[in-house]
Amino acid sequence: MTTTPPAGPPYRIETLAHLTGTTVRTIRAYQDRGLLPRPVRQGRANHYSDAHRTRLHQIADLLDRGYTLASIRELLDAHDAGRGLGGVLGLVAEVDGPWTDEEPSRVSRTDLTARFGGTADDGAIADAVALGVLEPVPGDEDVFLVPSPQELSVAVELHAAGVPMAAITAHLRELRSQVEQIAARFLEFTTEHVFARYLDGPHRPTDADAAEAASLVRRLRPLARQTVDAELARAMRLFAGHHLRRHLGAGDPPPPPSGTRPVPIPVETMRAVETLVGAEHAAVFLALAAEREVRARALDHLASSHGASDDLGEGG
Repeated sequence: MTTTPPAGPPYRIETLAHLTGTTVRTIRAYQDRGLLPRPVRQGRANHYSDAHRTRLHQIADLLDRGYTLASIRELLDAHDAGRGLGGVLGLVAEVDGPWTDEEPSRVSRTDLTARFGGTADDGAIADAVALGVLEPVPGDEDVFLVPSPQELSVAVELHAAGVPMAAITAHLRELRSQVEQIAARFLEFTTEHVFARYLDGPHRPTDADAAEAASLVRRLRPLARQTVDAELARAMRLFAGHHLRRHLGAGDPPPPPSGTRPVPIPVETMRAVETLVGAEHAAVFLALAAEREVRARALDHLASSHGASDDLGEGG
């Protein structure tokens, strides 16, 4: 006969584990790491309260969001010190929320086969799952969740135009790596100029700070996509015509883009860059590398100038 755990405290450790979907061993491990308060000892039994139950749910939620136990300990310590946790969790939820207006959809294995020419390709499906383009639905091996229907539609159109599935997969891997670099740079930029005042102080942000930061995230959320869309359109206008003329053999090579000038590059260096990123990306790679070096030197100069000013101030 199965017994139903009591609905209210005090809880025994086994009951608390059952109610929170964890294990007795995990609860004790959290106690040892300072993540969970010790139970109240009454006679020979340890008793847990709703506060323990709430704390276990908070820990599970933060773990699901990718936080380490060490980071969770800092957040919970801040909460216990009266600096608030609700605002921080709201900021976490805002950052972890969707960064697109797309709604996920579902697609059957049969429909996938039909959309990609009518020939089943389990290898291509496995690649799509590995890349996250498709996600398995638990309990139904013939249905997949599609996080980005637009991305899947692009793959369908490319395949219909004659691009092999292996080439589409390789292109997506390369594109994803480059876009992740853009995303990382955008986050560095906005953190430095917008969010540093909320995140880099000596203490965890207060509820008010976190709420204001979450509001800024909502306002800035579309900017990354809008910037990339605009810059991609500009680059396509710049390169697409040149690319077509080059393949059609239409006369001399096009002049360099406005605002640029030719720079001699050693043959060995150019070959190494083309091997690394491909001939079609070599010019962009070299330009970005040079820009990064210039920015790094400018930052070093500013830092050294600031340090020299401090030394003069102390000497004075």
